[in-house]
This record gives sequence, C-alpha cells and structure tokens, in this order.
Amino acid sequence: MAVFDRVRIEADKESYPVLLGNGNKIEEGPADDGRHFAVWQDPFPKPSYLFCIVAGNLGSISSTYTTQPSGRKVHLEVYSEHENTSKLEHALESLKKSMKWDEDTFGLEYDLDVYNIVAVNDFNMGAMENKGLNVFNTALTLADPRSATDSDYERIESVIGHEYFHNWTGNRVTCRDWFQLTLKEGLTVYRDQEFSGDMMNSHAVKRIEDVNALRARQFAEDAGPMSHPIRPESYISMDNFYTATVYSKGAEVIRMYRTILGKEGFRKGMDLYFERHDGNAVTCDDFLSAMGDANGVDLSQFARWYTTNGTPVVRYKSKYDADTKTFYLTLSQESNSDEPLHIPVAVGLIDKKTGDEVVATKVLDLKEKEQTFEFSVSGDVLPSVLRGFSAPVKLTGSSEDEEKDWAFLAANDSDGFNRWEAGQKLYTNAIFQALRGEDSSTTMQYIFEAFERSLNLETNDFSIQAYALVLPAESTLSEEMEVVDPIGLHKARGDVKKAIARKFYSQIRAKYDELTSTMKDKEFSVDAASIGQRRLRNVLLDYLCAVKETADERETASKLAIDQFNSAFGMTDKYAALSSLVSMDGEEDVVARRESAIKKFYDDANGDALILNKWFTVQALADLPDVLDRVKALAEHPEFTMKNPNRCRSLISAFSMNAAHYHAEDGEGYKFIGDMVSQVDKLNPQMSSRLGGALIQWKRYNEKRGALMKAQLQKLADTKLSNDLFEVVSRGLK
Repeated sequence: MAVFDRVRIEADKESYPVLLGNGNKIEEGPADDGRHFAVWQDPFPKPSYLFCIVAGNLGSISSTYTTQPSGRKVHLEVYSEHENTSKLEHALESLKKSMKWDEDTFGLEYDLDVYNIVAVNDFNMGAMENKGLNVFNTALTLADPRSATDSDYERIESVIGHEYFHNWTGNRVTCRDWFQLTLKEGLTVYRDQEFSGDMMNSHAVKRIEDVNALRARQFAEDAGPMSHPIRPESYISMDNFYTATVYSKGAEVIRMYRTILGKEGFRKGMDLYFERHDGNAVTCDDFLSAMGDANGVDLSQFARWYTTNGTPVVRYKSKYDADTKTFYLTLSQESNSDEPLHIPVAVGLIDKKTGDEVVATKVLDLKEKEQTFEFSVSGDVLPSVLRGFSAPVKLTGSSEDEEKDWAFLAANDSDGFNRWEAGQKLYTNAIFQALRGEDSSTTMQYIFEAFERSLNLETNDFSIQAYALVLPAESTLSEEMEVVDPIGLHKARGDVKKAIARKFYSQIRAKYDELTSTMKDKEFSVDAASIGQRRLRNVLLDYLCAVKETADERETASKLAIDQFNSAFGMTDKYAALSSLVSMDGEEDVVARRESAIKKFYDDANGDALILNKWFTVQALADLPDVLDRVKALAEHPEFTMKNPNRCRSLISAFSMNAAHYHAEDGEGYKFIGDMVSQVDKLNPQMSSRLGGALIQWKRYNEKRGALMKAQLQKLADTKLSNDLFEVVSRGLK
C-alpha cells in the first residue's frame, strides 16, 4: 500500500474538460496549447488496484453531504455522458442514504472532502470502488420511471451503497492478496444487503430475494466443476473468481458471524477489526480473529467455512415426550469438510394445537456431526428450522406428514422467511409430482388453501404477499434434481401454475382490477408500498396470462396484457406486460398484439441503451417454439453489438437462462452459445468466460444433452483461448 500524494492529470481542455483522480483536488489551472491540468491528492494509503483517473467530456449533477459527528462537508458529484445526466438523481440520493446508514449502523464516516461517481456505457463489471472516485456501469446508475423498473431502482440503490461501503471494508482495510477477495466482497455484500433491507423497511422481503438469488446461482456453482471455497486455493485468471461463491456465499458467512455473536457482538468485532487494521492489507483470518477476540469466543471451528466448497446439508428430526414435557430436536450435517462445520441453526417452536409460538427464535450451534437439543414445553410443537435462512445449507426434515407440517407453517409461522419457505416447499412438491406423473391432489389442496390465504391477506407489505404467490424458479427447482430435465420441469411448473390460475381466476382478476383502480392516477413513487403494489399486480397479471389454452382464453389474456402495456406509466408495468405478451402465440389478433407491443417498445426506446437492453432480453426469454431463430435474428440487428458488455449480456446471456429452449433436444442452443462464446472471447475474455459457464454443467443432464454440451466445450478447447476462458473450459471438461 502507498500514499499517492500528488497525481497530476493534463489534457486538451476542449476534448477533456473533466479531469478526476482519487482523493481531494488540490490544484487546477490552464496549461500550454489549450490544455489544462488538475492535481489530486489522496492522503490514505491504498493498493494500486484502487488507483483511478478519469478524463473526458462528461455531464454531471452535484450536491453536498455533512458527515456526523465530525461535521465534514463533502462535495458529491455523479458524472456520465451528457445524454445520461437527467437519470442520475436516484444514484445521488442513494449515495446520501448510504453515507448516513454507515454512520448510524457502524459509526463509519466518510474521510475525504469529495466523493465522485463516474458512470460509463461500456464497462465489463457492475462497479468499482476506486478511492473517492467510483466507476460504474450505467446499468447500475441511470434511472427514471420511463427506463428503469422497480428492480433497477432497488439494484442501483444497493450497488451505490455497496461501493460506498467499500470505503472502509475494502479501501481503508484491504486484502493482502486476491485469495482474500471474500474478505472485502463478502463483508460488503452483507452490508449492502442490510442497508437495502432497512431502506425497504422489510428484511424478510430482502432475505427472500437474496436467498432466491443464492439458490439459483451459487448453489449451482457449488454443484459444478467451478466449485470452490469462498477463499479459493488457486486460479489461472483471477477474473474468474469474482463469483457468486466469493460474493454471495461470502456474505452468508459474514451473516453467520452476526447470527452467532448477536448484533452487539458483531458490532464489537467490526470496531476491533478497524481499530487493529485501518490502513493495512489483511486476511480473512484477521477478520475472524477480531470477531473472536472482541467477544471472547473461539471461532477456530467456524474458520472451516473459508476452506470448504460445496453446499452442506442439514437434516433434522424431532419427537415429543408427553410424560416429561420435553421436545427433542436432532440436527445432523454433511459437507465436504473432513471435520464438522460450525453451523448456526435458528429455530422457533409453534404449538401444534393453537398455532402460537411457544419458543421464540433461538440459535442452536450445530458443531458435531449430530446433536440433539432439548426444550421444555407444555404440549407438542412443530419446529420452524433455519429461520431467516441462518446458514447457506440445504435443509431436509423427516416427519410423518411433511406436507401437512409445511401447510401449518405457511399459515402460522411468525418468521416471515420460513412462512414463505413452507409455501415454496409445497409448490416444489406439486411441481415434481407433476413432472413424475404422480397424483398431486392432496398437495394441491394444501396449495390452494395457502394461495387463497395469501391472495386475501390484509397487509401493507405487498411484496411479501406477492412473493408468497410466486412459484419457485426453474433454476431453483433444478438444484433439487440429480438429473435435470429442463423441458419436463418447465412443463410441470407451467401445469401447476395454470391449475392455480384456473382455480382462482375470478379472485385473481378481482384483486388485479382492485389494484389497477387503486394505482390509477397515483403519482409515481419508488417507496416500498408502491413497489409492492406494482409487484403484486404484475404477479397477478402473470397468473391471468397463464390461462391461454383456448382461442377465447388467448384473446382475453392478450387483451389484458396489451391494455396494461399501453396504459403503463412506468417501465415496471410496461415490461411486465411485454413479458407476458412475448410468449403469446396462436390466432392472428393475438400475434398482432404481441408484435405491435414488441415494435412499440423498440420505437419508444428511441435509442436509449438501457431500454434497448430490456427489448433484447425480453425476447430472448420468450416461451415460443422458434425463440432460438428469433435470437439469431436479433444477433444480426443493427442495435446489437458484442463490443458492449451490457448489450451482449442482454441477448446472449439471457437466452442461456431460457432453460427449456436453450436445452432443446437437438442441441442447437448449445451450438449457438458455443459459437457466441468463441466470438466474444476474441473481444472480451471476461465476458466469454462467464458465457462459457452455460456449458460446463453437462454432467447434470441426461447422456444425450450432456454429450452435446461437452462437444461444444471440446470444440472450444481445440482452439486458442484466452486464459479466462481456458480455465473455465478446461475445468468444465474434467
């Protein structure tokens, strides 16, 4: 680490009127021949990867923030290309919220007189926390109601926070080497998750979103050839280890510290970490030591999380002894660690007769292969296990009637996450029963009861209500299968969805119309209630548009979707309607509505890059028999380019996530992605290595699909590849 005491930037003033560097600007002025200069000084030591200069012709918006308790007045400025400046306000406000939250939550103040953010259209990553001069992808900075969905607004707020929080967890205290990447990224992801939960005023909603993402991406990574512990032991290209494991599972490991030590204990550990290591480059072991020493706790067993790859499995069984009024809960664990992990399992107990919680959430420290915990209770209870998803594990239980237990928890659990989780397990069972051709009448009855209760719930937390109605994603469901059948899974999930939609069609439509009326003429806002209302209404639209077997049903569904599309004020409702329309097929009028909406969305974009990205993505994800041909045609569209990472992701990456069509039996989807990966590798190795990840899970599929996927990997391996892609391909072929 070094102090960059004086950095002088000089350039042609007309071409590069903006000259930015790390730290504070201490001098500026004219130079010879129409040039000008600026001198920047960063008083804090930093590693060279945090060094940054920017020179360009950029627009900006600015404001100030006064830190507490010191009262330092900080100049805040967000820069981007001139055509983007009208969309920077949300990013600037998110920065102010981040600064206040870090002061209130961790007592951490900003330490310079200036904080600059520069957002650019062509950027491989999401953002970079260069000291006092963050560089952002415009996809994670620009927002207005016309171009950004609610999810975009929330993501921008989260990532602005993430990069700001790095000022202490990544910059003031940084990594000794790249093997320690999770030290700064896992910790900072945890911090931005907590920040977002506070801003949403619903940690249960945020927890559901984060766990959904973890299961869809990180669990898959743990099960594949690129599996690695959160602290990798080796790499060819470090770019390949900016992964869901290092970031998201790393954040779960930090969350477990908080769960084990409690809120006050975690804060004590953070304070000691900064006291010991401010201005230094340190390791994951240093963080663990600070947490343990601050609380007088031995965390040596917990340290195994840093060296263990794969997703652990926790199993539970229980019994009640009426004579002694004792409830016994037995937990066991399996993992890739030679010795048991320290797994915090949050548990609550609910009276089986009344549905009342009789034992509030208690954290059980599972440190052995198997442990039994005893509770004194006056009657038989049902355990609510792994509340709040207290550890990144797969949980399995054993009872005489699991579905009855899940239905009971879905109705009575006081933990918002586990109440949602119980419903997800019921949905999952029904989908797999449909996939196997089994009778699912009992399961569906439980689902109908839970769905109707959620649909009619009187609540102001519309997002929780919406998520309770949504079936598990195919990507999450596939992690429960030894051999993934993407086409069968897609059909089975669709069949369950249609059964629910048909059963409650009139009630869903009434709720949809009620929300439409409530939201009509309401001023646009991205507060939690407004976002929740839109989220719930669009979930209901999705169900209504799932009923489309007959010509009359397709007519009704397409009319409903096109009406929402045409009347939508913001991008959230417009994109949701288009997402339904792009998968509509059949009669001439239905197809005409679909095609007119696709064209209007494109025309309305008027060249806006972020809207066009959505236009490509929504079509790549369409459920149409000729979707691959459509994607190939879009790859030839004048607005498509592989040179822009966002545009490439919007079409090519999106199609690889359209599982039922990407994994078509003929293997044409694999061939297309293989060809695209080869082309992208010549332009952008970081991008190609990520795209190549779509081919490496071939062992998870049947023999025919696996052979077709592997053939594309081998075809790539037989050519000259970048180091980034070579590492992914070579590990994928093992």
